[in-house]
Amino acid sequence: MAVSDTARKNHDELFPGHVSTLAVTDPELIEYFDNFAFDEVLRHGDLDTRTRLMVQLAALIAGQALREYRVMLGAALTAGVTPVEVKEIVYQAVPYAGMGKVFDFLHATNEVLVEHGVELPLPGQSTTTPQTRAEKGLAVQKQIVGAAAVDAMYAKAPADEQHIQRLLSANCFGDHYTRNGIDIATRELLTLAMLVSLGGADPQVKGHVAANLNVGNDRRTILAVLTQLLPFVGYPRTLNALRALDDVTLS
Repeated sequence: MAVSDTARKNHDELFPGHVSTLAVTDPELIEYFDNFAFDEVLRHGDLDTRTRLMVQLAALIAGQALREYRVMLGAALTAGVTPVEVKEIVYQAVPYAGMGKVFDFLHATNEVLVEHGVELPLPGQSTTTPQTRAEKGLAVQKQIVGAAAVDAMYAKAPADEQHIQRLLSANCFGDHYTRNGIDIATRELLTLAMLVSLGGADPQVKGHVAANLNVGNDRRTILAVLTQLLPFVGYPRTLNALRALDDVTLS
């Protein structure tokens, strides 16, 4: 099997002048992976290149694929994903994957950005203060998840768990979703990509399929994202996500 002309063209646009060492040591795998990831799956859906690479970066962080993340980060920068957008993807991963998993990716991101001549730190993107994060976070949480659903989460939580709900509103939504640099609709696609890649988060995947619909990402867009994640997260997690998508959009 040879790498198709389309796969080679798409690959070379993202990795100009790069010759993979795996193409030498493992030519058969690289041939059919490149045909799959850079040709076959790209025939489905209409995600623009930047969005495709952004959701793939998010999934690679959640999946702890550090070396592949570094490679794809270079491709993302080549394709026009901005340093601010890259940093926002990494920051967005913290409340979902946890700092323990994100720590190495933050350092790797900084290293790659410096290699590309980017001066750090980047301009701040926060829009909240310690005094406003809870209120603004709750507001954006209700915008994304739905006011009735958020009120129900608070109402159903036992008294000794109410602090978790407040932390979710203030930290996950107030500290992260209110930031500039990436719009809310794109942040929801990133979150979905992370949850799918994490595995074991099926209820949250289903919840964020619904959240994506709430912020304007339709079934076609979500399906396109899942298709582009497939080469990097595998079939089991993709099929689980498809079940959630169908449950929410076809029921």
